[in-house]
Amino acid sequence: MLSGNVIKCRAAVAWEPTAPLMMEEIEVAPPQEGEIRIKVVATGVCHTDLYHLFEGKDKRGFPTVLGHEGAGVVESVGPGVTDFKPGDKVIPLFLSQCGECKFCKCPKTNLCDRNWSSKYHDIMSDPTTRFTCRDQPILQFMGTSTFSEYTVINQIAVAKIDDDAPLERVCLLGCGISTGYGAAVNTAGVTPGSVCAVFGLGAVGLAAVMGCKNAGASRIFAVDINEQKFEKAKVFGATDFLNPKAYNKPISEVLAEMTNGGVDFSLECVGNTEVMRTALESCVKGWGVSVLVGWTDVKDFSARPIQLISGKTWKGSLFGGFKSKDSVPNLVCDYMNGKIKLDEFITHKMSLEQVNDAINLMKTGQCIRCILNISK
Repeated sequence: MLSGNVIKCRAAVAWEPTAPLMMEEIEVAPPQEGEIRIKVVATGVCHTDLYHLFEGKDKRGFPTVLGHEGAGVVESVGPGVTDFKPGDKVIPLFLSQCGECKFCKCPKTNLCDRNWSSKYHDIMSDPTTRFTCRDQPILQFMGTSTFSEYTVINQIAVAKIDDDAPLERVCLLGCGISTGYGAAVNTAGVTPGSVCAVFGLGAVGLAAVMGCKNAGASRIFAVDINEQKFEKAKVFGATDFLNPKAYNKPISEVLAEMTNGGVDFSLECVGNTEVMRTALESCVKGWGVSVLVGWTDVKDFSARPIQLISGKTWKGSLFGGFKSKDSVPNLVCDYMNGKIKLDEFITHKMSLEQVNDAINLMKTGQCIRCILNISK
């Protein structure tokens, strides 16, 4: 169905930084050339939504509709779209895969030159939008905007998934779970029998723990200042649990003592530059690998050069190193075949109207993932 009508629907609009989201009726334009209009069924609330609202706070990135961890059904397609049809189950992707740019053609990376982040990483959205509200354009956060009943996305940033996939679960593969899991299995390249440490036990960190476990790590240290998260980490395969506040010396020293010099792999899943340094310093010299997974772009990070001169590797990971359109359908199948967990991340379920409650739960560390049911 090629669609030509404007749809009016409910959305949670972030009019300005730090302010509560407002429920509004927005207009969603029909899809243009190469675009798909999606009815959003469910979405997770991710820390990156909070980062834009409370930490990035760039006024040019507002007003916007947040949300980038969703799943839904194709409502209509624009001209030139042949791989999708109305009724297809899909996951919107904040990281596109055009298949034609130098990055898409290179097996070493999952970046895409046509992604919004190539030019607009500071405001976290492309100025081109299909949303309007109260006669003004509303930005589409990270190119997706899943805190809306409908959204319009270029086909290079949409993954078609299994018709039997439960959307209220697999939506989590649109960001957090793929990000943490892939950081361990792809970017770090965790090896069987190795010793790992994961810093930060939100959804991304727990997914990294799961990745370490699936890759065959023999010991997995779960590090967080909130000890209530340790039980959950055990479910995903963590073997040891450390609260940095419980020691009167740096946690990197504690880890070095417990592992005969440091861990083989460490993953920073907080988005805190101090923790990034700690994660690097927790690695063993000679071959230790530390991966930055938590998203932040407001502070510089630092470390002593000897850390790298001594043979450690410090690297970063975006969306777990997965080429998005190729990988997300496979991850959905992995979930349906029991290879990866998703249900265990979900601690709360709410309606779109309760989005501010969901944000507050995440801000105060009381939930791992809250799923918002957007539409039937």
